[in-house]
Amino acid sequence: MSGHQPSSTMATPCPPRGIYVPAVAFFNEDETLDFDAIKVHLTRMAKAGVDGLVIQGSNGEAMHLDHAERQEVLRLARTVLQEHGKPGAVIVAGGGAQSTRESIRLCKEAKEAGADYALVLSPSYWVGAMQKPTIYKFFDDVATASPMPILLYNFPGVTSGIDLDSDMIINLAAANPKVVGCKLTCGNMGKLQRVAHDARIGRPFAAFAGKTDFLLHGLVGGSHGVIAAAANMFPKAHVHMLRLYDEGRLKEAQGLQTRFSRADWALVQLGVAGLKAALDKYYGYGAGRSRRPLGFVEGTKFEGDTDAVLRNLVDFENSLPDI
Repeated sequence: MSGHQPSSTMATPCPPRGIYVPAVAFFNEDETLDFDAIKVHLTRMAKAGVDGLVIQGSNGEAMHLDHAERQEVLRLARTVLQEHGKPGAVIVAGGGAQSTRESIRLCKEAKEAGADYALVLSPSYWVGAMQKPTIYKFFDDVATASPMPILLYNFPGVTSGIDLDSDMIINLAAANPKVVGCKLTCGNMGKLQRVAHDARIGRPFAAFAGKTDFLLHGLVGGSHGVIAAAANMFPKAHVHMLRLYDEGRLKEAQGLQTRFSRADWALVQLGVAGLKAALDKYYGYGAGRSRRPLGFVEGTKFEGDTDAVLRNLVDFENSLPDI
């Protein structure tokens, strides 16, 4: 892990650069957690050589889990990483909530269950009251009280349109050494570029792209890697992309990015349950089931162009060795 030295004598670690998988959660027919399928999936991710797991992000259906369930999945993730010789792999836990108090509690519980960092969304239920000073204070208070560093999670699609601008991200990071990174699912490449290189932060800051759709673009702009839903489907291919970029093989990277962008678009249209249905169809575990009201996605959704686009990358994924 890399680190930085803030103005105090205590160093706050920055998460390592790389590929992070926001792991999906699987459910049985009665909507209880399917721990067998979750373990199979996390094992596959560990063998793929990813740099970290995000547990209870949007794709992990954090908003559908109670506190005890969140901790159970986190403990399982840490156990799987240890069993497969990856005890130092990073675990980031979802820590966002509608109140500062609950968000801090989630961060504390996640730390106890084995997480290293928290990924925190802006509260958004009372969107009219969420003016910039209120949002700033929320993140600053959570970061200060959390027992582990936090990453700001910017995803306007699930926060009633609240979109953290680069000034807020930079100001929070500059003022609070426990704000060590961000995930930008907004897709704003100018914002990523500004945040990744702003001298006001004065220390390493992990600005992650938030979708496979712009993985290569983010790397060129100085991102710290990616936290991407499609990495659930193609973890080894994502690791391969980072290697291509680091080795300067940009033509090959551009070709892979084109395939990634097509596959990511297909998966986005299928939703969270559809991503799990794809894992069932192409890798043989889990099912396309989310807790209601999201419901169930049938395997018949994967036909024609969707099947061709996804199968193209599945075949490539399966051709790559475990790490």
